[in-house]
Amino acid sequence: MAKIDTSGWKPFIVGELFDIHPTKAYKMTNAQLMDDGDNPVVVNSSYNNGIGGYSSQVATEKGGMITFSDTTTVDAIFYQPNDFVGYPHVQGMYPKGAYAANWKKPQLLFFVAAFRKAAVIRGFDYVYKFTREIASRMEVLLPVDTSGEPDWAYMDEYMSAVMRESEASLENLRQADEEKHVVDTCDWKEFVVGELFPSMVKPPVLHTRQVVEAEEGIPYVVRTKFNNGIKCRVHPVSDVIPSPAGVITWGAENATFFYQTEEFLSGRDIYFVDTRAYSANACVFLAACLQTVTHKYPYNYGLFPDLLKEERIKLPVDTSGEPDWVYMDKYMQAVMNNTQDDLSVMQAIG
Repeated sequence: MAKIDTSGWKPFIVGELFDIHPTKAYKMTNAQLMDDGDNPVVVNSSYNNGIGGYSSQVATEKGGMITFSDTTTVDAIFYQPNDFVGYPHVQGMYPKGAYAANWKKPQLLFFVAAFRKAAVIRGFDYVYKFTREIASRMEVLLPVDTSGEPDWAYMDEYMSAVMRESEASLENLRQADEEKHVVDTCDWKEFVVGELFPSMVKPPVLHTRQVVEAEEGIPYVVRTKFNNGIKCRVHPVSDVIPSPAGVITWGAENATFFYQTEEFLSGRDIYFVDTRAYSANACVFLAACLQTVTHKYPYNYGLFPDLLKEERIKLPVDTSGEPDWVYMDKYMQAVMNNTQDDLSVMQAIG
């Protein structure tokens, strides 16, 4: 899709459009709350639309609204289509004022993209918190009609087109092998992570003061959810051997898995699983499967190797019941072949 011309758009104060307050939460432990019921639980996560699990408890919030976390990053801004169970630090955005009735699904999805764009520029992170007070004061650019009011029809038309393209892309992604079989995870098998990968490595730790940025240097991997875990590129350090390319890294305190295509240096509490025996595509697939366990480990309760080794993940299997690395490779190649359209949509806004 062509890049949107925002020159004629108008800023709107978020707090004048939405009442922002915490979602209702049950006073339960995660184990008690997420008992594999039918209702999604929206937690402080930047993944899977913020859904950390499912509960048999009655939904506390109605679907058709926007949520964000005030304790993680702006990547946790999501549109929630279904009724859900709230969670501590998850903020709900409830339409109010003269425009309240105009916020339908397409307009809310459009607003999520514009709101996230505005928030990313502000640089919120685990230290500089994205609070509801700050969110309420923020301005977000929106398209307007000839009277200067939000152009609801334009937002509807644009996001409806995006959703049609996305649905077509998703259907293509489901066709993973040459016979175009639909992906069905019910035949996948559960594996203990430590049995698949008994060796988990803690690389040498280099603090920020020990490295020097260099545009043509090697990646410096730290505890971040962004940019494949890479903070910047740095000069090699003479007495430190870089960690190898072809491994999957994660930061213990944010438990985000990334496949590293280059040799790298690392900061504090970074670990890696040695996956050099497998293709890059299969490793990216595996990293996504490993990510499914991270909701159990909030920022203040790290996912260290001894804990990861005990976790179980589901993987596709071949006829012998072993992980089907060939299938994983083909599936991720299909994903990459279809990502360009999605990237074009994201780049079109802002």
